[in-house]
Amino acid sequence: MANLGFVGLGVMGGQMVSRLLDKGHTVTGYNRTKLKAQWLIDKGMRWGNSPREVAAAADITLSMVTNSTALHAVLDGPDGMLAGLSAGKTLIDISTVSPQVSRGAAERVRKTGADMVDAPVSGSVITLQEGKLSIMVGGRKETFGKIKTLLHDIGPKVTHVGDNGLALAMKIGINLSLAVQMLAFCEGVLLAEKSGIARNVAVDVLVNSAVASPMIKYRGPFVLEQPEEAWFDVNMMQKDMLLAMELGRQLDIPLPTTAVTNEFLTAARGMGFEKKDFAVVFDVLARMSGVAQ
Repeated sequence: MANLGFVGLGVMGGQMVSRLLDKGHTVTGYNRTKLKAQWLIDKGMRWGNSPREVAAAADITLSMVTNSTALHAVLDGPDGMLAGLSAGKTLIDISTVSPQVSRGAAERVRKTGADMVDAPVSGSVITLQEGKLSIMVGGRKETFGKIKTLLHDIGPKVTHVGDNGLALAMKIGINLSLAVQMLAFCEGVLLAEKSGIARNVAVDVLVNSAVASPMIKYRGPFVLEQPEEAWFDVNMMQKDMLLAMELGRQLDIPLPTTAVTNEFLTAARGMGFEKKDFAVVFDVLARMSGVAQ
């Protein structure tokens, strides 16, 4: 069993720690708001008072924070993870940030004698709980070999995609497709509804049709009722869409459906839906269509 650290105990991070504890690993965790981590402490997680303390206590530290700014906040400074890393340790960053930011972080980590990989995941809370999460890894092959077995304790599909930053490029490509698919699904539901088909019937047909990706199967019903806590809110999804468009600009790749879908996320924020799951684009489109919510 491994001696692990985990920084960032949000919805997904907390569930990952729970899973790692169930697998018998020792985990020292840190979250900006300790109260949100209390259920994990009650389950046996050790508490670290800072990211530095977590990294110092662990052989392998995992981090999952919201964006590039948050990654800098937990990595740098006197209380950051860099200050707690040393030769032979490994940092696995699961955050979705720009590949360039991640590569810069990896360079700083290596100056401590430790190593870092980017390891974003594809899936939701339900996917994670069901043991179906997939993980992409960017970094040195020898480091990947060292952590592969551990990552299998989080999800069954673990793929080394190449050097640092490339797993993030893959994750960004996946996430832009999620939002685009969701908007297209909403269009189909509304077309059926305004034709005279009950919304719940339209959703049932579509989630059992040829267009139903795994994401559509579990998120499609959100157009009928949003979850109490967003699995992936509008702000987070728009952050990833902006990362995608910036990467597309750098690589000279037009992303027309990404750009259009991003505008619907902006409209969702304008309507006060920023903390709702990104499936709330249905409500945006429904209002534009004159359909009652």
